[in-house]
Amino acid sequence: MGMSTGRAGARHTRRGRSRRAPMSEINVTPMVDVMLVLLIIFMVAAPMLTVGVPIELPKTQAKALNAETQPITISVNSKGEVYINETEIAVNEVVDKLKQIAKTGYQERIFVKGDKSADYGTVMQVMGRISAAGFKNIGLVTDQDPNA
Repeated sequence: MGMSTGRAGARHTRRGRSRRAPMSEINVTPMVDVMLVLLIIFMVAAPMLTVGVPIELPKTQAKALNAETQPITISVNSKGEVYINETEIAVNEVVDKLKQIAKTGYQERIFVKGDKSADYGTVMQVMGRISAAGFKNIGLVTDQDPNA
Protein backbone atom coordinates (compact mmCIF):
# COMPACT_ATOMS: atom_id res chain seq x y z
CA MET A 1 0.00 0.00 0.00
CA GLY A 2 1.62 3.13 -1.13
CA MET A 3 0.47 6.62 -0.40
CA SER A 4 1.45 9.62 -2.36
CA THR A 5 1.43 13.17 -1.23
CA GLY A 6 0.28 14.61 -4.52
CA ARG A 7 -2.56 16.78 -3.16
CA ALA A 8 -2.91 18.13 0.34
CA GLY A 9 -5.67 16.36 2.25
CA ALA A 10 -6.32 13.64 -0.35
CA ARG A 11 -5.37 9.98 -0.06
CA HIS A 12 -4.91 7.67 -2.97
CA THR A 13 -6.15 4.12 -2.81
CA ARG A 14 -4.66 1.12 -4.62
CA ARG A 15 -6.77 1.80 -7.68
CA GLY A 16 -5.61 5.37 -7.90
CA ARG A 17 -8.87 7.07 -6.86
CA SER A 18 -8.69 9.72 -4.23
CA ARG A 19 -11.09 10.09 -1.34
CA ARG A 20 -11.47 12.99 1.01
CA ALA A 21 -9.91 13.04 4.42
CA PRO A 22 -12.40 13.14 7.30
CA MET A 23 -13.44 16.64 8.23
CA SER A 24 -12.24 17.65 11.70
CA GLU A 25 -14.84 20.37 12.28
CA ILE A 26 -17.97 20.02 14.38
CA ASN A 27 -21.28 20.93 12.79
CA VAL A 28 -22.97 23.03 15.48
CA THR A 29 -26.16 23.82 13.56
CA PRO A 30 -28.16 20.86 14.99
CA MET A 31 -26.97 21.71 18.49
CA VAL A 32 -28.06 25.35 18.10
CA ASP A 33 -31.46 24.20 16.83
CA VAL A 34 -31.95 21.93 19.83
CA MET A 35 -30.86 24.66 22.25
CA LEU A 36 -33.30 27.16 20.74
CA VAL A 37 -36.16 24.67 21.02
CA LEU A 38 -35.27 23.97 24.66
CA LEU A 39 -35.07 27.70 25.38
CA ILE A 40 -38.56 28.23 23.98
CA ILE A 41 -39.93 25.26 25.95
CA PHE A 42 -38.46 26.56 29.21
CA MET A 43 -39.69 30.11 28.57
CA VAL A 44 -43.22 28.81 28.10
CA ALA A 45 -43.09 26.31 30.97
CA ALA A 46 -41.44 28.54 33.63
CA PRO A 47 -44.53 30.64 34.49
CA MET A 48 -46.55 27.45 34.93
CA LEU A 49 -44.12 26.13 37.57
CA THR A 50 -45.11 28.68 40.19
CA VAL A 51 -47.44 26.82 42.48
CA GLY A 52 -49.00 27.58 45.79
CA VAL A 53 -51.85 26.70 48.06
CA PRO A 54 -55.13 27.16 46.16
CA ILE A 55 -56.95 29.94 48.03
CA GLU A 56 -59.77 32.19 46.93
CA LEU A 57 -58.83 35.55 48.44
CA PRO A 58 -61.40 38.20 49.34
CA LYS A 59 -61.54 41.35 47.21
CA THR A 60 -60.54 44.82 48.44
CA GLN A 61 -59.83 48.30 47.08
CA ALA A 62 -56.32 48.52 48.59
CA LYS A 63 -53.36 49.02 46.26
CA ALA A 64 -50.61 46.43 45.84
CA LEU A 65 -47.44 46.81 47.94
CA ASN A 66 -44.02 47.31 46.37
CA ALA A 67 -41.49 44.99 47.94
CA GLU A 68 -37.87 44.14 47.26
CA THR A 69 -37.68 40.91 49.30
CA GLN A 70 -39.92 37.87 49.29
CA PRO A 71 -42.01 37.66 52.47
CA ILE A 72 -42.96 34.49 54.32
CA THR A 73 -46.51 33.54 53.35
CA ILE A 74 -48.85 31.79 55.75
CA SER A 75 -52.05 30.48 54.15
CA VAL A 76 -55.27 29.22 55.71
CA ASN A 77 -57.45 27.34 53.21
CA SER A 78 -61.21 26.78 53.34
CA LYS A 79 -60.76 23.55 55.34
CA GLY A 80 -58.82 25.37 58.08
CA GLU A 81 -55.46 23.83 57.12
CA VAL A 82 -52.47 26.12 57.73
CA TYR A 83 -49.48 26.33 55.36
CA ILE A 84 -46.15 28.12 55.58
CA ASN A 85 -45.29 28.84 51.95
CA GLU A 86 -46.45 25.48 50.45
CA THR A 87 -45.79 23.23 53.47
CA GLU A 88 -48.73 22.18 55.64
CA ILE A 89 -48.19 22.73 59.35
CA ALA A 90 -50.17 22.49 62.58
CA VAL A 91 -51.40 25.79 64.08
CA ASN A 92 -49.43 25.28 67.31
CA GLU A 93 -46.16 24.81 65.33
CA VAL A 94 -46.42 28.04 63.31
CA VAL A 95 -44.27 30.19 65.61
CA ASP A 96 -41.50 27.58 65.95
CA LYS A 97 -41.23 27.17 62.17
CA LEU A 98 -41.29 30.95 61.64
CA LYS A 99 -38.39 31.41 64.04
CA GLN A 100 -36.44 28.76 62.13
CA ILE A 101 -36.96 30.24 58.66
CA ALA A 102 -37.02 33.99 59.46
CA LYS A 103 -33.83 35.41 57.94
CA THR A 104 -34.12 38.85 59.54
CA GLY A 105 -35.47 37.69 62.89
CA TYR A 106 -38.56 39.41 64.26
CA GLN A 107 -38.40 42.05 61.49
CA GLU A 108 -39.27 39.44 58.83
CA ARG A 109 -42.28 40.37 56.69
CA ILE A 110 -45.09 37.86 57.06
CA PHE A 111 -48.16 37.77 54.85
CA VAL A 112 -51.26 35.92 56.05
CA LYS A 113 -53.62 34.73 53.33
CA GLY A 114 -57.00 33.45 54.42
CA ASP A 115 -59.51 31.88 52.03
CA LYS A 116 -62.71 33.93 52.03
CA SER A 117 -64.64 30.86 53.16
CA ALA A 118 -62.07 29.97 55.86
CA ASP A 119 -63.00 30.12 59.52
CA TYR A 120 -62.28 33.66 60.73
CA GLY A 121 -61.25 32.28 64.13
CA THR A 122 -58.49 30.13 62.61
CA VAL A 123 -57.05 33.08 60.70
CA MET A 124 -57.12 35.26 63.83
CA GLN A 125 -55.61 32.46 65.92
CA VAL A 126 -52.67 32.21 63.48
CA MET A 127 -52.19 35.99 63.46
CA GLY A 128 -52.44 36.15 67.25
CA ARG A 129 -49.75 33.49 67.71
CA ILE A 130 -47.43 35.25 65.27
CA SER A 131 -47.95 38.64 66.94
CA ALA A 132 -47.54 37.20 70.45
CA ALA A 133 -44.23 35.63 69.41
CA GLY A 134 -42.85 39.10 68.65
CA PHE A 135 -43.15 39.36 64.87
CA LYS A 136 -44.28 42.89 63.98
CA ASN A 137 -44.45 43.04 60.17
CA ILE A 138 -47.64 41.06 59.62
CA GLY A 139 -50.01 41.79 56.77
CA LEU A 140 -53.24 40.35 55.41
CA VAL A 141 -53.31 39.56 51.69
CA THR A 142 -56.35 40.23 49.54
CA ASP A 143 -57.15 40.46 45.83
CA GLN A 144 -58.04 43.80 44.29
CA ASP A 145 -61.75 44.25 43.61
CA PRO A 146 -62.20 44.64 39.85
CA ASN A 147 -65.36 46.72 40.38
CA ALA A 148 -63.56 49.41 42.39
